[in-house]
Amino acid sequence: MRIRLISMATAALPLALLPAATAHAAPEGVRTAHVLPANDGWASADGGTTGGAGADAAHTYTVATWDEFKQALKDGGDAPKVIRVRGTLDGLGGKSCEDFATDGYTLDAYLAAYDPKTWGTAQPSGPHEEARAASADAQGEQIKAYVPANTTIVGLGRGARVLGGSLQIKDTDNVVVRTLTFEDAFDCFPQWDPTDGDGGAWNSEYDNLVVYGSTHVWIDHNTFTDGRRPDSQQPFYYGQLFQQHDGELDVVRGADLVTVSWNAFTDHDKTLMIGNSDSAGATDRGKLRVTLHHNLFRDIVERAPRVRFGQVDAYNNHFVVAAQGYAYSFGIGLESRLVAEKNTFALPGGVSAAQILKKWKDAPVTTRDNYVNGARMDLLAAHNTANPGNPLREEAGWTPTLRTRVDHPRVVPALVTGRAGAPR
Repeated sequence: MRIRLISMATAALPLALLPAATAHAAPEGVRTAHVLPANDGWASADGGTTGGAGADAAHTYTVATWDEFKQALKDGGDAPKVIRVRGTLDGLGGKSCEDFATDGYTLDAYLAAYDPKTWGTAQPSGPHEEARAASADAQGEQIKAYVPANTTIVGLGRGARVLGGSLQIKDTDNVVVRTLTFEDAFDCFPQWDPTDGDGGAWNSEYDNLVVYGSTHVWIDHNTFTDGRRPDSQQPFYYGQLFQQHDGELDVVRGADLVTVSWNAFTDHDKTLMIGNSDSAGATDRGKLRVTLHHNLFRDIVERAPRVRFGQVDAYNNHFVVAAQGYAYSFGIGLESRLVAEKNTFALPGGVSAAQILKKWKDAPVTTRDNYVNGARMDLLAAHNTANPGNPLREEAGWTPTLRTRVDHPRVVPALVTGRAGAPR
């Protein structure tokens, strides 16, 4: 699938001035090109998603630093805007984790204070935990960037990247994000939870991109990766991985009408979550309608996606599973209604097709015409045969209609591998 570009005018337009952002006039075509096609997933419903289409010269920017980017997001409120990203935007602004540490926080002191051998299984509290939380707040203030309504964010060329930043699409409407690489949104100050799992766990904040309480969002042709900081290179404390990554993409807290297309999700653990809590029914029921199509999931451990409440259409996605560490792809959660059709899976030896579906809570799921290692596979039957005491129910109870193209599963691996991600 080609990214549709309308021909650009050759004449330059006047510059728009910003206190802290370099703003350049955009040719006319850029202001109208990045519009979600009709019927392309849930984000095309109820008026569609146009982002910053129609932005004037004063609200069209090219940014090359994180500060310029954040300033451009603030400028002009909800007026239509297009922000073009050139090169790497360093979300940390050249700072290190030590620069955000406050109130005397050090990792060595934190580890000494909450060692389970002496602290036990109570939740961390007291001055060291308070210092960790304050330090985390300082980092969050730096790395979070909030996207207003009617905005298109688009990367220019192969080097367009958000490094260590967290894009927040929160409580807004009509946003387009395309052709960017999101790399290594990491938490300098993970929190120890001794009650998480059998042996406790380190929990982190900061997704690369989060859609929170927002509607009409199109996320297309981006790459998400841990990049420079893979989990495999991180230390273990208290016998558990010092996990500094949260999600690559989360759609949560009443978000609705989202299309996620032609992205590459790579080298990550907890990848994509739709609905973040079983207790969020009051905000999430009837919402979290998300389409996932033609995405590449490569070397992912889990959550591709995990779904609660949402009415999710996942088709023509390709999953390349690592030989070690794989947990599952589709997580079936509370009141979810997932339709998974014509997806393809490349499984290595020792990984069973029965692992592709994971039942967290009882909910119906539709699985049709999915292929594993080149052959059609009934994913539901594979799961239920391996889990006779905990089967999944069939048929999600709805039929997706908002699809512009559906490819045969035999062509999906090559098609998606060749075209998904930035800056395809």
